[in-house]
Amino acid sequence: MALVTGANRGLGFETARQLLTRGLTVVLAGRDLAALARARRSLGEQEQRRAVTVQMDVTSVESIAAARQTLTAQVGSVDVLVNNAAVLLGENDDVLSITAEEYRQTFETNLFGMIDVCRAFVPAMTHARYGRIVNVSSGAGQLATMSAYAPAYSISKAAVNAFTRILASTCRAGGVLVNAVDPGWVRTDMGGPSAPRSPQEGADTIVWLATLPNDGPSGGFFRDRRAIDW
Repeated sequence: MALVTGANRGLGFETARQLLTRGLTVVLAGRDLAALARARRSLGEQEQRRAVTVQMDVTSVESIAAARQTLTAQVGSVDVLVNNAAVLLGENDDVLSITAEEYRQTFETNLFGMIDVCRAFVPAMTHARYGRIVNVSSGAGQLATMSAYAPAYSISKAAVNAFTRILASTCRAGGVLVNAVDPGWVRTDMGGPSAPRSPQEGADTIVWLATLPNDGPSGGFFRDRRAIDW
C-alpha cells in the first residue's frame, strides 16, 4: 500500500493516480476531506476501488497518529511513502525580509512534517524489511545551483535532501530505500500555469522511485530518473 501526502491536487494527486494505474492500493492524504473526496471521484472506476482517503495534517503529530491508526485498522501497513506535502511562502522576498513566522511555517510543513510522517510509518517498513520512501524535493534546494529564489522554500528543500541522506543511511540494512526527487517546474497551483512540465511528467520519477526493485538505489537525488548533484 502506498501513502501520498498532499494528494488532493497537483503533483500529489497525479502521483497517486499513476501508482493506482500500476495496481497499488493508494491512500490519498491531506487536510481537506472534501477536497480528497472530490479527487477520488475524479479517478476512473477501477482506480476508485483501490483509492483510500485519510485526513492528515503533516504539521500535527496528533493528526498523523490518528491517520496511522485509521489506516492500520482499515487497510494495513504502508509499504510506500511519498512525502509530497509542501508550502511555498515568501517566494519573491529576499532571505532577510522573509518573516520568522514564514520560515517557521515553511519548515513545519516541508521538513518537520516529513520527519514526523516518517517517524510514524517507517518503523513498520523496517520491521517488514521492505519499504520505499520518496521525499519530494526541488531543484531550488540543490546546493550546486542554488540562487536567491524563494529562500525559505529553498533552504527547507536543502534540509529535506540532508534528511533523505541520513534516513537512507539509517535504513540501509533494513530493506527500505529512501530517495529524494526534483520533479522539475510543474504546472500546479504552486508552480503556476507558465511551468513547462505537466503533472504527468513531474510525477514520473516519483513513481519510478516508489516502485524500485530491491536492488534499486538509496540515498540519491534524482531528476528524470537520473541521479543529480546535491
